[in-house]
Amino acid sequence: MIRYPRPVVDGDVVGVVSPSAGVEAQHQARLAVALDRVRDLGFRVRAGSLLSGSGVASGSAQARADELMAMMTDPQVRAVVPPWGGEIAIDLLHRLDWDELAADPTWLVGYSDISTLLLPLILRTGVATLHGQNLMDTPYRVPAPMAAWHEVVRAASGSAITQGAAERYRASGFDDFAAMPNVDEYTLDTPGGWTRVDADGDVDVTGRLIGGCLETVSHLAGTPFGDVDRFVRDHAPEGLIVYLESAQSDAADVTRRLFGLRYAGWFTHARAVLIGRTRGGDLAGWSQHDAARHVLGDLGIPVLVDVDCGHVPPHLSLVNGALATVTHTSEESILRQELR
Repeated sequence: MIRYPRPVVDGDVVGVVSPSAGVEAQHQARLAVALDRVRDLGFRVRAGSLLSGSGVASGSAQARADELMAMMTDPQVRAVVPPWGGEIAIDLLHRLDWDELAADPTWLVGYSDISTLLLPLILRTGVATLHGQNLMDTPYRVPAPMAAWHEVVRAASGSAITQGAAERYRASGFDDFAAMPNVDEYTLDTPGGWTRVDADGDVDVTGRLIGGCLETVSHLAGTPFGDVDRFVRDHAPEGLIVYLESAQSDAADVTRRLFGLRYAGWFTHARAVLIGRTRGGDLAGWSQHDAARHVLGDLGIPVLVDVDCGHVPPHLSLVNGALATVTHTSEESILRQELR
């Protein structure tokens, strides 16, 4: 039902392109550190030509689409990992040949604006994608019980990946890559944990995992690139576990975006919804938890918030399309993904 790219092994090529934002001059040193880290992991690196730039995107839409297509369809390249997200990856969607991308699947890895590409690829073709760290995060040591992207892409089809809630997360912002290009240790300064907001009680649910960055994937609802119903018919009779994370939207904007997805039917087949921890602001008398509870709390399915799946490190590695089982009790929160 779901097609998984073949496992990446030592000596394989990891492609690096910027289908959204490029890397400004002050962050080129961090890019070099990240590329060296990929090489240290045993992979070869092939870098695209559009990795620099200070504008909204690394190049024209057509140039970015062409470079992404070339890298994703090169038989030597087994994973493509952009430096980070950006703002307008959505302008690539009508320029990509989705059938060609699915012919010989290659891992596409990232989060933030990159989820604008990850989600359509799984929804349209049934080819699994990986929502996790970006390339610039790769030098960080990912704390247990989480897995780094470079561990997940090595996993064979049929295998299982078990992760859990972070014991601590970073509430104090991001590291300054310009000042500290070699930083490889997260500053995790606040106790973590997931919270159920729809009801009390334990959770034990299974479904196909799909999701992404709320600010970007919410624009796909009602388009050929966000057809969740078709994906369920073709690939997910088990139903869905939908995960969404907000980069920075306040609680009112999150409320509006979640209602938009609800009205578009994105939760019709959901067995649970996971909402990522966010730095987006609360409003007077209206929190991020209130937003999730207000929009989703009457669906009759578990709704977990403060999940480690977005812009607040550390990051779970989430395989779009994996058969996922979420268990949550007062003692622990576990996410098991089966690549089948």
